[in-house]
Amino acid sequence: MTKTKKRVFLTGATGTMGWAAVQEFLGRTDRFELTVLARPSDKNRKLLAPVEGKINIVWGDLTNYDDVLRGVSGADYVLHVGGLVSPSTDYYPNRTRRVNVAAAENVVRAVKAQPEPDRVKVCYIGTVAQTSDRNEPIHWGRTGDPICISVYDHYAISKTVAERTFAESGLKYWVSLRQTGILYPEILKNYDPIMFHVPLRGVLEWCTVEDSGRLLANLCEDGLPDDFWCRFYNIGSGAQYRLSNYEFECLLLKAISCPPPQKIFNPEWFVLRNFHGQWYTDSQVLEDYLHFRANVPVEEYFRRMSSKVPKYYHLAKIVPPFLIKLGMRPMAYKKKWGTQWWIKNNVEPRIRAYYGSKERWAAIPRWEQQDLSRPSDKPVYLDHGYDEKKPRSEWTIEDMRQAAAFRGGKCLSSTMEKGDFRTPLEWECQFGHRFKASPALILLGGHWCPECLPTPWRYGEIAKGNPFFAQVWYPLHGKEENDVYGEEIFDGWEE
Repeated sequence: MTKTKKRVFLTGATGTMGWAAVQEFLGRTDRFELTVLARPSDKNRKLLAPVEGKINIVWGDLTNYDDVLRGVSGADYVLHVGGLVSPSTDYYPNRTRRVNVAAAENVVRAVKAQPEPDRVKVCYIGTVAQTSDRNEPIHWGRTGDPICISVYDHYAISKTVAERTFAESGLKYWVSLRQTGILYPEILKNYDPIMFHVPLRGVLEWCTVEDSGRLLANLCEDGLPDDFWCRFYNIGSGAQYRLSNYEFECLLLKAISCPPPQKIFNPEWFVLRNFHGQWYTDSQVLEDYLHFRANVPVEEYFRRMSSKVPKYYHLAKIVPPFLIKLGMRPMAYKKKWGTQWWIKNNVEPRIRAYYGSKERWAAIPRWEQQDLSRPSDKPVYLDHGYDEKKPRSEWTIEDMRQAAAFRGGKCLSSTMEKGDFRTPLEWECQFGHRFKASPALILLGGHWCPECLPTPWRYGEIAKGNPFFAQVWYPLHGKEENDVYGEEIFDGWEE
């Protein structure tokens, strides 16, 4: 008897992670029938032409519900990877928020429109950017840590709202996998001001593009227990992929035969804070479920990426460093987005957000005096404000009250069924905003009051009354920093 193939619908198939997933599914056509949604651009048509006939293609747009419905209909699994991503999202913040949120709403609506929505398993890809700045001493993190979005990061806002859409959808089977930085050969070609929007001693636990594609395909295989679902997970390729930003720069530059950072950058081009990234204490949890890591040594992986870029990239080894530096300088001074353009034009909100002050920027030491040491490899755990030893099947209303109090608010619901992590309860934040949210969203996802999400960014005020949030704010900003950042910086910026 022939076994029926599982039907998988994938969004974002022409992007970095989605295309890697397509390659994985092409090797599993005996078990899966893959349908993808793609915009009918010339670029996408050219990319997908070789696989047309091997997979089903819905030409359409994530913001068009009917297009999404065509892809979702009949699917056993929905993998929602698509949306606008960085660095283009920096340039189009309003469009980013509109597209990414609408896409999530369309996917949920389409799944609910199925004859048996409880049969469909849905995976949403979130982002490490949802938890913002996590430099030393709080550079280790896990799911359930506070949602804290970097100032002016509208991409992370859109992903946080979208994640909430899935978690509170009422779908029986959903999961959010928060993607980290993806290593893929084209990253060696990136030439954008975002290259300087990272602190040198900031950290990231990277994930290879192959691991990223493999985890999506493995998620659709048999054997995942029900307990996997309705949770949040961090994606990472493991311990050897935990790098400081300086270590990453050294590996990247070496891969394209460039001199080290000290030869071709000025240290003040790099910001001091307000990016995102952390090393994970819990990325092994997802690996234990999905077994997606190839465990390629990180230096070997960079060598492999190096071999896949055009040969002319390696001509850098014969170019004098001062000429390469002249080529890098325009990205530091690029209009509106370069870190040194902000300094030169005294864009005070940006300077405060990314450097603290112009005085702190001016005090950045030369390379010889820079602390470029690796941050501590000893894990640090934040307090989540409830007894984490209790499985979610044992949660009671008292756990909710305890968690709410640690967040400076209250759980207004008087009762909950023991272990019911799905049904929304009523909560109140420190500012008196009332909202409904499931225990899973609050305790496992680190979410809190939707009205307090940026904009504006008023984190100093929130930290004063929210001990949970203060754990990620005070170590990097102190108790005296109460700046509020509005949206006025984007007036007329979107092109």
